Amino acid sequence: MIRTLRRAIFALSLAGITAAVLRIKGKGGVPPQQGGWREITPPK
Repeated sequence: MIRTLRRAIFALSLAGITAAVLRIKGKGGVPPQQGGWREITPPK
């Protein structure tokens, strides 16, 4: 029981560290310049 609990805590902490590193590192790039939403005119 204790061994399973230790493994679970280890796995959660490892996942948390990985998420923190990815968040800190990030990409921070420029948003795409093409595509996305555009206004359309309805047909008459």
